[in-house]
Order: sequence, then C-alpha cells, then structure tokens
Amino acid sequence: MNRHELLRRMRKSKFFMIGASMVVFLMTTALLATTIAPHNPTRLNLSMRLTPPDYFANGWGGYPLGTDALGQCVFSRLLVGSTISFQIAITVVALTFVIGTLLGVVAGFFGGALDTIIMRIGDIQLSIPALIFAIAIMAVLGNSMFNLILVLVINGWVQFARLVRSSVMMIRNTEFVNASKALGASNFRIMFAQILPNVMTSLIIVTSQEFGRVILIEAALSFIGLGVPPPAPSWGGMIAQGREYLATSPWVVIAPGMALMVAVFAFNFLGNGVRDVLDPKNKN
Repeated sequence: MNRHELLRRMRKSKFFMIGASMVVFLMTTALLATTIAPHNPTRLNLSMRLTPPDYFANGWGGYPLGTDALGQCVFSRLLVGSTISFQIAITVVALTFVIGTLLGVVAGFFGGALDTIIMRIGDIQLSIPALIFAIAIMAVLGNSMFNLILVLVINGWVQFARLVRSSVMMIRNTEFVNASKALGASNFRIMFAQILPNVMTSLIIVTSQEFGRVILIEAALSFIGLGVPPPAPSWGGMIAQGREYLATSPWVVIAPGMALMVAVFAFNFLGNGVRDVLDPKNKN
C-alpha cells in the first residue's frame, strides 16, 4: 500500500479520524499536565474540601472541577493522573509487544518442545481471568509502580505471542522462506528480516487496541488499592476515594470517570480505525 492510498484510507475512516484526534488531544494534555495544572495535585487544603466546581469562573487559579474530600484540586489531579496512566500504558504495551513478539516468533518458527512449553504457559495464564490474576500477584508482591508494570506485562504478553506464532507457522514453509534457507540465510535473519515484517499489520492493530485495555486494568487495580500508590493521583484511585461522596459531591467521581471513559473510547476507536485502514480486503 503506497503512502497516498494509506492517507486516503485514514481520511475515509471515521473511526480512525475520531480516535486519532482524541488520542492526540489526550496525549498532548498528558505531556503538558504538570505545566497547565493550576494547583499541586497532592497538596492538602482541608479548608477547601468538597468545594463545588467553578468551571473557570474564577480563572485558571480557581477550582474548575471542584475539590475532593482532602481539599485537593480535582482538575489538577485529573491532568497529572492522565500522565501517570499514559506512562504506564506506553511502558506496558512496549514491553508486552517486544516480549510477546519474540516468544511468538521463536515458538512459531522452531515448533517442537519449545513451542509447547511457551504456549502451555500462555494457556495456563489465559485460564485465569486477567483482573483476578493481577490482584493475586499484586497482593503477593506489594503495591508499587514497578510491580504494577510487571503484573500488567505478565498479563499482556500472551495475546501478542499467540498472534505472532499462528502467523509465523503459516509463513515459515512458504517458497521465499525455503529459498532463503537454501541460500544459507541464518534463522535469525529469516525470522526477523523476512517473516516478522509480514506479521506487522496484525501487530499494529492489536497494539493500538491494547492501550485502552491496559488503562482500564490499571484503573481497576487502583480502585481497589493495588494500583498506583498514593499520594500519586490515579483515575481509578480518585473514583475509589470519592465514591462515598457520590450523593453529595458527585463531581469527585464524575470527572475521573468521564476521563477514563473518554480515554478507553479513544483507543478503541483508534484500534478499529487502524484495522479498517490496514485491512487489505477493505477497498473503500
């Protein structure tokens, strides 16, 4: 697919345009969060606790989305929380992409006992619900940013590995691979220079959809106290802290809940759009 055709498909796909626009906006906001946040997100001010939103009526120095039960600015915590969520998501997706792809290529190309061991480990992991698995590991390892990323990586590598393995197994006996073997090409070159590029389209689609899943699981773990350790702001943690004030001060929960919903929708839209753009069967 040439560049002009790719750009035409991008402009044609409503999912891609909406998702890409939302993701760019969210990423830009996350990058500038510490600069544009009007208050210190961890500073306590009990005299201003549960202050209703002023929606910028008092300017940038006010409380646009109100304050929480500790007098912390909800808007500032929302912005800085987005930075933390996206940092975790980018790190986790990058690591799961690399680890899952490497294991999938090796399992699919060599087969045999190595393939059996890797896939059986993956099957065992898939038999346990993702959130239950994450909760169990975090309960054992303890609550820290490193452990959170580790758990999410362990939780996410399998789908990359299974996808790559199945694609490699279909390609490894094709004529161009056999010709490369006959010409003396090394297994490393065949796997990563010839076979892997043919799998990248599917990998890109899965990767774009994986961001939303990781953000959602991180928020769920933070909601139950096993995610981002306080006092660092997290959308899931903000929802958990504010749920008892939902009836009297709903803005404490609505703001992070809406942010989480928009972020997940954005990456799901982008993933669907990327699938439409890169699908060779799509002629529209």
